[in-house]
Amino acid sequence: MTERDDGELLAAWQTGDRAAGSALFDRHFRSVARFVRTKVGREAEVDDLVQATFLACLEAPSRFRGEGSLRGYLLGIAYHKVQRYYGDRGRAALDLEQVRVHDLAPGPGTALARRAEQRLLLAGLRRLPLQFQVVLELYFWEELSAAAIGAVLGEPEGTVRTRIRRAKQLLAAQIEGLAAARALIESTIHGLDDWARGLRAEL
Repeated sequence: MTERDDGELLAAWQTGDRAAGSALFDRHFRSVARFVRTKVGREAEVDDLVQATFLACLEAPSRFRGEGSLRGYLLGIAYHKVQRYYGDRGRAALDLEQVRVHDLAPGPGTALARRAEQRLLLAGLRRLPLQFQVVLELYFWEELSAAAIGAVLGEPEGTVRTRIRRAKQLLAAQIEGLAAARALIESTIHGLDDWARGLRAEL
């Protein structure tokens, strides 16, 4: 039997096919949960936001028109859910260019990562302004192109490319400031792509 694509599963889910909904959830749960988990402190709240993301996809099906991937569409919803989550907690004027997850919530412990380089990387990511943290996570962990990230964030591809470059620079600076051992700093920065993609499996 041929596996149904996301569009077919979503259409079936909209007509009440719970099995199709479960299949979509299983297919994209890890990406959405990983995205939310690095920005929200408590696991119960992570679960709530993940469920709210999938529910929003079901309740507003006409917004997904098959342009781009459903995974990217879900991550875009999750991004807005995270912003609203903090807005509902008295941060309505959330400045994505300034505010850092490190300052907003306790977040996941660096124990989620096994290697010292990965723990340092995760700590550095959470100290970036949110818009830079998000763009790096989409680039490294979801392996989205600049064009696909632009579709998720509603930004031009050129803006995203510039933001990725700047985000890597800011992350390197954070890593420099967080670690005392020069060998660890150099190992983390020089192997940044590999450590970042390795951390994906831990989250």
